[in-house]
Amino acid sequence: MPIESDKLRDRLDRATAHLDPPYAVVDLTAFDANSAALADRAAGKPIRLASKSVRSRELIGRALARPGWHGVMAFTLPEAIWLVRAGLSDDVLVAYPSADRAALAELATDPTLAAAITLMIDSIGQLDFIDAVRAPGQRAELRLCLDLDASWRPLRGVHVGVRRSPVHSARAAGALAATIADRPGFRLVGLMSYEAQIAGLGDAPPGRTLLAGAIRLAQRGSYRELLARRGAAVAAVREHADLEFVNGGGTGSVAATSADPAVTEVTAGSGLYGPTLFDTYRAWRPSPAAFFACAVVRRPTPELATVLGGGWIASGQAADSRLPRPWLPAGLKLVGTEGAGEVQTPLSGAAAATLRVGDRVWFRHAKAGELCERVNELHLVEGDAVVATVPTYRGEGHAFL
Repeated sequence: MPIESDKLRDRLDRATAHLDPPYAVVDLTAFDANSAALADRAAGKPIRLASKSVRSRELIGRALARPGWHGVMAFTLPEAIWLVRAGLSDDVLVAYPSADRAALAELATDPTLAAAITLMIDSIGQLDFIDAVRAPGQRAELRLCLDLDASWRPLRGVHVGVRRSPVHSARAAGALAATIADRPGFRLVGLMSYEAQIAGLGDAPPGRTLLAGAIRLAQRGSYRELLARRGAAVAAVREHADLEFVNGGGTGSVAATSADPAVTEVTAGSGLYGPTLFDTYRAWRPSPAAFFACAVVRRPTPELATVLGGGWIASGQAADSRLPRPWLPAGLKLVGTEGAGEVQTPLSGAAAATLRVGDRVWFRHAKAGELCERVNELHLVEGDAVVATVPTYRGEGHAFL
């Protein structure tokens, strides 16, 4: 591994020698390999690309052009509209309910958009909100996807997973589907359930054997329960709607979710970049493909090297797992009393003593697409050359959250 790390560092350094940090790169060889590996794990079921995990139209298009990938899961309605108008996809599922009146009005008055975009819903209140923006008789028919909560509730008061939809049981899903069927101006075409406690939680945290065992036990129990409940929910919903798709999973559960006979497609995105949160998975670990570089600007002691900036923190529960990781040269560590800082990040470890002012340190972000909120462009590397520089969403002047 040290030899491979040295080769990667040398290749990235040569490719970007003309650039001044900070900047971000994507290694296209690793990106394409991750794309192919995810498609293999989906075992023939199409993968819907989670755009929030990529946040670059160029790279979204690159992934969608590869075998096994079809459709986009956008994170906001304005983003979905933008992607459709750009011709990137004619099948965009919005991952979360929208209360954006302007975007809903634009969708409702454009038949092309209405045919390409599917809204996420989990309550009658969301239908009422849409009707208040544009009444059924004054708009195109809107496509809907029902969000089935995938969390595991093994005991009363115990909740394992994220808190998303209020629709948890098959009975509740069927009841909401029946309501939608009776509402003019809507058509229920999909059902989604995101099992975050499986797809988004690594089961091999380093040095924590007991925790790893507990996570695996919970994931096995949750998977078995969800198989039965999701299948029952799909059957209940199909009594009232002709579903075009049943979506589930994420990068961390592509193979397991694809094995569910009720699921017709899976979602993935983070695995294309391979952020550090996926280093703790046993089943499959993507190759690191996205990096950002910071420059060494001072040497506080012979054992420390300090880079300018570096505090590109990921969202979620505040913890060390949300910090960026100094990756190359191998053997660098954050200093516990300072972590990754807004203006400077001191680094220790054997490699720190070898760094000089001006050297690059290559970091990996804890999450995937959030890296793109820090930069306007991504430098795409093949071999030891930058072959293209493409804008991120931010670089195109869009902030969709």
